[in-house]
Amino acid sequence: MKIVLSSNPYRDRGLRAALEAKRVLEHAGAESVLCLPFQPKKGDRLDLPRQVKLSVMDQELPTADLLICFGGDGTILHAARDAVLYQVPILGVNMGSVGFMAELERGELSMLAPLAHGMFTIEERMMLDVRVMRGNREISRDLALNDAVISKGSMARVAEVEVLADHMKVSTIMGDGVIISTPTGSTAYSMSAGGPIVEPTSHCIILTPVCAHQLAARAMVLDSGRLITAQIPKTTRKYLYLSVDGGKAVRLSSGDRVEISKSEHYTRLARLADRSFYEIINQKLGGMVP
Repeated sequence: MKIVLSSNPYRDRGLRAALEAKRVLEHAGAESVLCLPFQPKKGDRLDLPRQVKLSVMDQELPTADLLICFGGDGTILHAARDAVLYQVPILGVNMGSVGFMAELERGELSMLAPLAHGMFTIEERMMLDVRVMRGNREISRDLALNDAVISKGSMARVAEVEVLADHMKVSTIMGDGVIISTPTGSTAYSMSAGGPIVEPTSHCIILTPVCAHQLAARAMVLDSGRLITAQIPKTTRKYLYLSVDGGKAVRLSSGDRVEISKSEHYTRLARLADRSFYEIINQKLGGMVP
């Protein structure tokens, strides 16, 4: 059993949690390698242990049986783009604040030992294909586990986005923007903007306006088979911005279309604990159900 440990050095200082996990796994008989999920910023002091050998993620994933991420949900989102290419399951250890996608907390690393013998279950999470069209030309393509967000940026102005489902008009949203999310992403930005919480193994697409300037604007849950098009009106003179899973923004001009559809790819999350989604929601959100 080969397990790749990917630790966010800004969350896991000195890679202490990852090194502790490495000891637990190797004592249980697993092969493990340690990687960083991204290249640290130049000039940052991360206190990385000198004696530890760090491998390159892209070189290790093709032969990996499991990827363990140490960080918050953002670390898992970043890893999902690489892991999905090789169908490698991901298990998250929460080093952040909420961590809806994480399976374990920092103090539960002893529970990793059964992984050495393949003792875990797989939960598949729906993803979205996101592409930006300018006329007939594709200028950007991405894959989302959480969401695609179209926003007005930092300017104090109203964004206008026309939303269609299978080329049928759904709504024209006037406000700060719109979030198109997966069920997994329903507990992220969409929830903060007033969208519904959806069981993460469901198959649907959630459309959530952000600070809409319309009393009738409401979040909607659409069938996962729909092609969602978010179109920037040709009459607008303002730039909008698209961010997929919190990544680098793509600038959108008048007439651009963002086409979003259910992907053929799935993120595979490894599960150890027998906890329901409802238990996790109550734990993370402070008890929604009495």
